[in-house]
Amino acid sequence: MSDHPRVIEWLLDPAESDPSIRWQVMRDLLHFPEAEWAAERARVETEGWGARLLGLEDEDGQWDGGAFWPATFDFTGPEAQPGAGQPWTTTTHVLTQLREFGLDPTSPRVRRAIDLIGVNSRWEEGNQPYWEGEVEPCINGRTVANGAYFGVDVSQIVERLLGERLEDGGWNCETINGSIRSSYHTTINVLEGLLEYGRATGGTDRSRAARRSGEEYLLARSLFRRLSTGEPADSRFLYFIHPSRWFYDVLRSLDYFRAAGVLTGTAPDPRCGEAIEHVRSKRREDGTWALDWSPTGRVWFEIDEGPDQPSRWVTLKALRVLDWWDRP
Repeated sequence: MSDHPRVIEWLLDPAESDPSIRWQVMRDLLHFPEAEWAAERARVETEGWGARLLGLEDEDGQWDGGAFWPATFDFTGPEAQPGAGQPWTTTTHVLTQLREFGLDPTSPRVRRAIDLIGVNSRWEEGNQPYWEGEVEPCINGRTVANGAYFGVDVSQIVERLLGERLEDGGWNCETINGSIRSSYHTTINVLEGLLEYGRATGGTDRSRAARRSGEEYLLARSLFRRLSTGEPADSRFLYFIHPSRWFYDVLRSLDYFRAAGVLTGTAPDPRCGEAIEHVRSKRREDGTWALDWSPTGRVWFEIDEGPDQPSRWVTLKALRVLDWWDRP
């Protein structure tokens, strides 16, 4: 990290940065012991973006009145039109952001919210209780990740996901419509869920095997190529997104493999190399990385300066991926 020390200063800036960024810089880039970054992590609940999101919680524990869609969402109105983007203000999306921020899952305030969600929140798709999961694996992958992180027993949803794995090793939300090939988007959402489940519980033989097969699906394709032609499966996979929501990009994938390597103690797979070099190529002269795009749609507040501007989140993820790759 010594080649651009000002970038670290920028990430740690007490006036402009956020506790959710700072504690992860201290842990993942500076490799401080837990005693030094834990205090900064605790501030996520009381300061900055984490505190703002917690302050927007409904009395019943949800956000914006719904599991995946706002209670007042008009499915025939302007927000439902093509190109408008979906709202990102509801319970599922807020929990995902709070998990990314590193909110302490054991705090009494958080435990109360998680319990209330279990009692009061139901999926709009089928009215099933929130912690029983939805029907789409891309949504259930995030539900598993959030539930496992926040201490919920999500083994029932995990079992469903294991049964939905396709022959090529991954997952696809379009299976219900006849698809027999996996999707990058769905697969990364499920993999992140299974990784969090493994971190929380140790996982099972079946969940670990499923995670390896999903990883192989991505690795065999160098994280962004078509297996059939070698061409990029989607040019957008090479553009860095934040927040990721349900979308795939190579930086999100590399950050997953980094986290998996930390958990299992395994070395980086050489097949990540092309994606790593792409990350290096997108570094700006000042040592930062820019946000390429964000999914459109209603949000509570912005946490980046916008496309083509230096992004602390993208920079944090890029630096820790490179640190993981380059360390002996």
